[in-house]
Amino acid sequence: MTGPVPMPNNPQLGACDAALVTRATDAREVLSDHRHEAGFAFDRTGPRTVMNQPGILLNYDGEEHARYRRMLTGAFTVKRVRALAPAISRIVENQLDTLEQAGPGADLIETFAGPVPLLVICELLGAPPQDRDGIQRRSATGTDVANTLDDQLENFAAMAAYMGDLVRRQRERPGDDILGDLIRRHGDVLSDDELIGMGNSILVAGHETVTSMIGMSALALLRDPEQLAIVRDDEAAAPDAVEELLRLLSVAPPLVRQAGTDLELGGQTVKEGERVVLSTLAANHDTALVPDDPDRLDVRRRPVAHLAFGYGAHQCIGQQLARLELRIAVPALLRRLPGLRLDVDLDAVDYRQDALVFGVTKLPVAW
Repeated sequence: MTGPVPMPNNPQLGACDAALVTRATDAREVLSDHRHEAGFAFDRTGPRTVMNQPGILLNYDGEEHARYRRMLTGAFTVKRVRALAPAISRIVENQLDTLEQAGPGADLIETFAGPVPLLVICELLGAPPQDRDGIQRRSATGTDVANTLDDQLENFAAMAAYMGDLVRRQRERPGDDILGDLIRRHGDVLSDDELIGMGNSILVAGHETVTSMIGMSALALLRDPEQLAIVRDDEAAAPDAVEELLRLLSVAPPLVRQAGTDLELGGQTVKEGERVVLSTLAANHDTALVPDDPDRLDVRRRPVAHLAFGYGAHQCIGQQLARLELRIAVPALLRRLPGLRLDVDLDAVDYRQDALVFGVTKLPVAW
């Protein structure tokens, strides 16, 4: 652990000093200790933003968090996620048709990596596919840390209005989707505000991160033809390959906690009220976790207990869905277009520098 170090300005948290955690053992210690609070930034009286709204799991700790999590768990059971495989495969194949028709060159993010997870989430939430462009635009704005608070407030108002319409329609006639399921089982105790928050958090987290992972995975494999060939040619390689890509790339934002009391961490004192920022990317490259060349992509590597989805009580509830999407989408892309290659120099790839979720803005490819 190092710190305190200055952290960049954030539309919700502002600029602050924080202890920086980069070792896997320290990261697990923080994420499994309830005294490191996740919901410290939730201001119920303040203006609503993408993160500052009811129903977001990261806004709660203890029993309040457990209550919300229990409500959502049923939507993301292994059995229910597996049942989505045919729908995800159909979406992937349809989008590959679109990608092929756009070729022999296209932007992989715009034509494949973005639409696939967004269409999956639309199906999960019961959102009509024609709403995709508006959802994508608002979600991208909400995760862009370069935007001012005024921009975020205006954008969130549009997000809340859209999700509110979905919630009201589901109240009248619950569908066979996440919102419908929540309303059938818990609609008498969940307010519309809470359902809007849950829906928006699923929407943003469920497609921004997977979009980035598909794009970054494609880029990592295109940079390493030997590893790409394994994923393309060996159907059994996908599960381990996805775990390695998740570990290596770790696109989710750093995790922020606040000490609820004076604590010892990594031989240093963290005082009550001080912030702790965990880099899951650095932790996943820790030689204590992966002793053998952790910065190298090895899709045959035996999977390790990485932190790409967090750890402890706040571990990502939708992780099995993300894994399934990646296991279907990445190999299918490589098999459909065996001649896939970058259509731009590596140093010209446009990375997302001002977004909460790391990735590439555009990824020109050809085949």
